Amino acid sequence: MAERTILHIDMDAFFASVEQRDHPELRGKPVLVGGDGRRGVVAAASYEARKFGCHSAMASSVAKRLCPDAIFVKGSHGVYKQVSRQVFEILERFSPAIEPVSIDEAYLDVSGSTHLFGTGLEIAIKIRRLVREELGLTCSVGIAPNKFLAKLASDMNKPDGYTIMTQDTVEEILDPLGVERIMGVGPASQRALERLGIRTIGQLRKCPLESLQAQFGDSGERLYRLSRGIDDRPVRVREGARSISHEHTYENDIEQPDEIRAMIARQSLDVATRLRKHGRFARTISIKIRFGDFQTITRSSTLETQTDETAVIHSTAKALFDRWAKGFRPVRLIGVALTEISETSGDAGLFDTETREINQAIDQTTDLITRRFGKGALTTGATLKAAQAHGLHGPGSESGDRPE
Repeated sequence: MAERTILHIDMDAFFASVEQRDHPELRGKPVLVGGDGRRGVVAAASYEARKFGCHSAMASSVAKRLCPDAIFVKGSHGVYKQVSRQVFEILERFSPAIEPVSIDEAYLDVSGSTHLFGTGLEIAIKIRRLVREELGLTCSVGIAPNKFLAKLASDMNKPDGYTIMTQDTVEEILDPLGVERIMGVGPASQRALERLGIRTIGQLRKCPLESLQAQFGDSGERLYRLSRGIDDRPVRVREGARSISHEHTYENDIEQPDEIRAMIARQSLDVATRLRKHGRFARTISIKIRFGDFQTITRSSTLETQTDETAVIHSTAKALFDRWAKGFRPVRLIGVALTEISETSGDAGLFDTETREINQAIDQTTDLITRRFGKGALTTGATLKAAQAHGLHGPGSESGDRPE
């Protein structure tokens, strides 16, 4: 069996980093997200605060004693969820095999994607670059043949780093680490191992399986395997994660409908390309519109049959917008989403066959160009027309989606 390539992506001090990104006056200062009352708890600590020993799940009163100059921020879970969706949207560009661990970390199995995007290390570098350029944040990535090693690796070069671990380097990297670095080894297990003279993973690896089973029962075999870097758990794709979307938030509210149409054309191309890359088909196309006062509406259309064609997705999204645009008012955010995603396409019907074949030929060409030259190498006629009409730069100059 070929060796798997698993990435563990962990956003750096996620809540605190979002606050520092969105509030420049907080940058470079010790920031604690959470309540600062008598019973408050720290939800996240910036790296500046961590230098004083502050960390998540710590009582706020303790954190204030450790770092009297810390700045407490209540935070907004809605904002964090939105940024998290944007992070996962980036991950979806490289593989559909995503296992979310929490709002700010996930496993990504890229074993089947290396022929498209390069080695696991190259994919990790691309993900870190996109997170930085599109979201203004940093993440750390571990690259390894299994989930246990990838999780360990992502924590070895934080923040904003990566570590690659192979079967050839497992013992060299694992052996000096304390046994508490093994998942499931809590204080009680650690004390039990210390009574056996075992403090490091290297010492644990030398312990016979029978001895570990006698001491820890069924958990003994798990300790035996993990001390050798063996972990057969698959990356489990979350059920219900069956949507692909692309959103864009503008710095200033957009008053020209054609500028929104240009973005819809670009977003339709993006989501359609990702849909085809994963070998999937969608039946429902939606647009999301947010106004300057933050009121948000969505409009959806369900097709008679599933599709992966850019032309169909774009025409449907544009029609949804055009129907709404009769009462147009300035737009802060626009997004295109695909749902009801499946692995099979529907029957287009006899009279649609020729159109479908033409669309598929165009899509195959655009996908090839995108793989070879990158996402910014292509644009659409609608995008160029709107850009010329309103004095905008082409899409290749855009730095990426700006988060909310």
